[in-house]
Parts: sequence; C-alpha cells; structure tokens
Amino acid sequence: MISHEPLPWNDSYLTGIERIDDQHRVLVNTLNEANARLAVGVTREALEQITRSLLSYALYHFETEESLMQQYGYAKLDTADAEKHRGEHRSFSQQVVALREGLHNGNLVTREELLSFLNNWLVNHILHTDKRLGQFLLSHGYSRPG
Repeated sequence: MISHEPLPWNDSYLTGIERIDDQHRVLVNTLNEANARLAVGVTREALEQITRSLLSYALYHFETEESLMQQYGYAKLDTADAEKHRGEHRSFSQQVVALREGLHNGNLVTREELLSFLNNWLVNHILHTDKRLGQFLLSHGYSRPG
C-alpha cells in the first residue's frame, strides 16, 4: 500500500528544461488532485475523469518532449535512449488506455493501485529518462525560447 500523502515537488525532478519542468509540475499537481479526489471515494466517474485528463495532458507533454528530441537530433546521437524514451511514453499511454477500457467494462481499480502506478511511473520517468533528455538537450545547444 502506498502513502496517501501528496507527492511533493522537489528540485530533484528538475531537468533544466523549463518547458519540461513546468509540465512535470502540472503532472505532479494532477496526481495530487487525483489523490485528494479519490480520498472522498472511488467511483467510475471519478476514475474516468482522472484518467481522461491525465492521458490528455500526458500526450501533450510527450509531444513536447518528442518534438525537442527531434529538433535536437536525440535519435541520431543517442538512438537507443531515444527509442527507450519514446517506448516509455507509448507504454504509459497503452496502460492508461487499458485501464480506461477496463473502467468501461466495469473493472474499477483501487485508489492505491491507480496512485501507485501513476506516482511510480512519473517519478521514475522523470528521475531517470527525462533527466537524461534534459542533460542531452543542454549539452547540445538547447536555449530557452524567448
């Protein structure tokens, strides 16, 4: 069982890429809002809304990262890591879609199952995969837009 405490944002999640970091903050806040909403009760409607919102924003975020990967030649210079990174995005999306399909078939998940999956995936993806991308972008000429 996981803690029902909110996932606190901390500087260890920073990638050095402001756009990515801002989107990660939104994702962490979204998970914390889901935690609070599910504390009131786990309903199909709540789970559907949470997973719909999360998937929508995650796809937007993945598009941002993958656009930067393409723009800075990540796949050409680090093919294996770029493929792994995109694969993690696809895997996450597929898992959320499968969860949503299960909800439509009447299979509810518990608060603990959902939050454990989401928190673990997000923290691991940020700390390992996204931080490597941030280091790559910074070392290959990324400059803040504006």
